[in-house]
Amino acid sequence: MKLLLQRVSRGSVTIEGKVKGSIGRGYVMLLGVGRGDTAADVEFLAKKAAALRVFADAQGKMNLSVRDIGGEALVISQFTLYADTRRGNRPGFEPAAPPMEAKALYELFLVKLAEQGVPVQCGEFGADMQVEIINDGPVTIMLESSLAAE
Repeated sequence: MKLLLQRVSRGSVTIEGKVKGSIGRGYVMLLGVGRGDTAADVEFLAKKAAALRVFADAQGKMNLSVRDIGGEALVISQFTLYADTRRGNRPGFEPAAPPMEAKALYELFLVKLAEQGVPVQCGEFGADMQVEIINDGPVTIMLESSLAAE
């Protein structure tokens, strides 16, 4: 499972001209679910994202988590994080989980992140979305559950 975190001053997602989710300071999270991912991957990434210290403290050091600052998360499903671009110029998406499996784990991630004390807004799985991101820093970090054992 891959989770691209973008520290933002605000973010929103619009579907068919209507705002579906909107946050202030926190993260816009792009979540990609790969073949073979499980609830354990979800649990690992939810805990890691909630505790990751990338927000500035009083001394300007990245020392606070999204929970510490009372921040929010806007979580968007993003199967294209699993694009395979090794051959040709058109990406393949075979490494991504099938839609029904991915949707279940995406929805579980929303629950598990909220259980970590992070207010969650979301997009709509499989929808065509317009995501507005006001990146703060910019700070963008890729987390991967496959790296948990390392």
